[in-house]
Amino acid sequence: MLNVFKLDNGRLKGGLFQEEIESAEDLAQSRPIWVDLENPSAEEKGWIRDRFGLTIPEDIVDDDLEESARFYEEDNGELHIRSDFLIEGDDTPDGRPARNVRVAFILFNNVLFSVHDEDLPVFRLLRLRARRIPALIEDAKDVLLKLYDADAEYSADVLEGIYDKLEAVSARVLKSDVTDAEAGEVLSAIAREEDLNGRIRRNVMDTRRAVSFMMRSRMLNAEQFEESRQILRDIDSLDSHTAFLFDKINFLMDATVGFININQNKIIKIFSVASVALLPPTLIASIYGMNFKNMPELDQAWGYPFALGLMLVSVAAPFIYFRRKGWLK
Repeated sequence: MLNVFKLDNGRLKGGLFQEEIESAEDLAQSRPIWVDLENPSAEEKGWIRDRFGLTIPEDIVDDDLEESARFYEEDNGELHIRSDFLIEGDDTPDGRPARNVRVAFILFNNVLFSVHDEDLPVFRLLRLRARRIPALIEDAKDVLLKLYDADAEYSADVLEGIYDKLEAVSARVLKSDVTDAEAGEVLSAIAREEDLNGRIRRNVMDTRRAVSFMMRSRMLNAEQFEESRQILRDIDSLDSHTAFLFDKINFLMDATVGFININQNKIIKIFSVASVALLPPTLIASIYGMNFKNMPELDQAWGYPFALGLMLVSVAAPFIYFRRKGWLK
């Protein structure tokens, strides 16, 4: 899919005009500042080459590129930036998990080209803002900065969602009794939030690197440079939140594992009490089962009842003692 975005009379007045391109003729008639390619076909890449003189590599969004190849400038003026953008994912069993999607940006002849494999919430957020806020964007570099700004805000929104979900998990963990089944569900929920929090931390780190590269490359004017500094400050404020969430996740994980251990200890305690209580009657039965010459049951009628009664008393005595100690609760 190929979409182009253009300005109205050189400035953004009322919204960023979006057009979906379905032929080379449509692209030839447009004068965009932003060309967005979502999972582009070879034919659409050919349209870009014929219209703008830009060749898009086949491996432009591969994840196995070296770090040194993520930010560089070609001899013909092409500025290449590769960044990861977050998708929160779906908590439903059939939904896709949270993930970071690689996006390749090329700034060439005052036009921003973006290439990615799937639609991103950050891109939708920028389009929504552009329609509502007049004079938000003036050139292609503004589009790139606003995408990174929206990415930082989207990460903050996802962090707020993690806070809310962990509060619900805390209410389940910190109650008086947690069963093994509930503990398993809690551990699964904590693992999901930990994975999402880690992806947010990686995402903001990548955004920080990309914005810093733009500031070092001297491609920004004074207003855009100050906006970049504000984006970096917003990202720095997210680091403390992600660190706090990691600590909270570790606490909830330890508490949940502790409850699992308590439940297991209760089971082991039952077997321990039973084995201790059965030792005295076993000893008595062993003594009465020995082949002595003179045994009480041979000479007296009450020998067997006495032995059985003694065995019952020996069983009851440990239980009474354990109950008074509170070990059976």
